[in-house]
Amino acid sequence: MSLYVALQMDPIEHVAIEADSTFRIALEAEARGHRLFHYTVDNLRYDEGRVTAWGRPVTLRRKQGDHVTFGDWAELDLADADVVWLRQDPPFDMAYVTSTHLLDRVHPATLVVNDPFWVRNCPEKLMVLDFPELTPPTTIARDAAAIRRFRDRHGDIIVKPLYGNGGAGVFHLDPDDRNLSALLELFAGINREPMIAQKFIHAVSKGDKRIILVDGEPVGAINRVPQQGEARSNMHVGGRAEKVGLTEREHEICRALGPVLREKGLIFTGIDVIDGWLTEINVTSPTGIQELERFDGVNAAALIWEAIEARLAAR
Repeated sequence: MSLYVALQMDPIEHVAIEADSTFRIALEAEARGHRLFHYTVDNLRYDEGRVTAWGRPVTLRRKQGDHVTFGDWAELDLADADVVWLRQDPPFDMAYVTSTHLLDRVHPATLVVNDPFWVRNCPEKLMVLDFPELTPPTTIARDAAAIRRFRDRHGDIIVKPLYGNGGAGVFHLDPDDRNLSALLELFAGINREPMIAQKFIHAVSKGDKRIILVDGEPVGAINRVPQQGEARSNMHVGGRAEKVGLTEREHEICRALGPVLREKGLIFTGIDVIDGWLTEINVTSPTGIQELERFDGVNAAALIWEAIEARLAAR
């Protein structure tokens, strides 16, 4: 089948083509004969019953700096698209939430991936609360006393913004660290959101696994190893990707999550696991498929499109 695919993402002309998962998904779409239309979320509109996007058709190639050719600017009624990819990066704020509400108005007649209702209701650091037996001890609170009590119980902790991404604002605090109060005051001055704190897992020095799931099934993983002296393994902050397999414990985690992800229309997800503990379920714009393809030869982009095409064919 030939599909008309709208890409709601960050500016495609600026992506790192050897790492960006959306770019790889779009390349695979072209290889399968699908047409692409690119727009940024600020050009998503609701107008008298129609949800439209102001953007341009694109053709792509794997040549950095010359990887995209744009067609003419045009307005696309998203009801005329077959698939819309919800792939702009967080922060997961009210602008992000609003975009999911607008896309709700075209889904499922136009298939939005991932399902905007469940993207809105399954933020990365909150969906894990449904699986307490798989996660490290966790607390979510705004008042400093509650987070201090949590640190008293568990010693070393990680404190991070509830709706952040890419390792930004993540702090490792040991029992004697004197900066907890100042840190919480800083975050309180920035927004009104609570913080999330988790027991620090010392084995993170050996890596934080990103496991890729397609329609609820694990297709592979990469290990992200932090730099020396760094608690964060995110590749945005210098983490190094390595080839890795899955343990039986990680397969157990995937078996627990898989049916839930599938039921919620979360076709492309990336979960984070440290030493057998689930820390995040990434549903907004997970990454890692290009590294997986280089290490293991797994074409996750093709598997994603097969899942999408199967859903459309079943209608």
